[in-house]
Amino acid sequence: MSGLRSHPRFVSLEGGEGAGKTTVLRALREALEADGSEVVSTREPGGTPLAEMIRALLLDPAHEPAAAETELLLMFAARAQHVRETIAPALARGAWVISDRFTDSSYAYQGAGRGLDVAAIAELERRYVGIEPALTLLLDLDVGQGRERTRGRDLVPDRIEAERDDFFERVRAGYLERARQAPARFRVIDATRPADVVAADAVRALLAARQAA
Repeated sequence: MSGLRSHPRFVSLEGGEGAGKTTVLRALREALEADGSEVVSTREPGGTPLAEMIRALLLDPAHEPAAAETELLLMFAARAQHVRETIAPALARGAWVISDRFTDSSYAYQGAGRGLDVAAIAELERRYVGIEPALTLLLDLDVGQGRERTRGRDLVPDRIEAERDDFFERVRAGYLERARQAPARFRVIDATRPADVVAADAVRALLAARQAA
């Protein structure tokens, strides 16, 4: 991760479809707010009005299919805006930032999933993002179980949710490889368990990291 600045109050949540990131994010926010901390909870792609418009372009199945390279560049366009307009200002004023997905998702989805060059992703990250979380919580579960959890959640799945299982298997493997490469930053949490147990584990990991910072 050469050239990236790690910020101690920046936390990201990662994982495949159905991993329960929304429940965990809520628990993390409540744990930090309990001692009076300001918490900005956000998401990717998205997090600013312009980035949310890019999200709609990326995920709406009514649009023409995006080439893998187009998808990657749009993700980073949204991320650059997200960092400069939401994440960096929040950290500068002393707030905590918890993001539902960050750059690791590009390594997993566009890198492992789409087969794009990881070196190109790293260069985009270095040039246009420049920051990484101090803690990344990876909610890991089997692709089949994730599919079962999301079945019927949306009447029309978005463009990425509609991908085949082999795509999501590659994504999961990509995430686990990222965690293996950066063990000091990642905490892999077994997301096959009940949501309250997973959330409690995530909160413990966050509080331990905050104490150690």
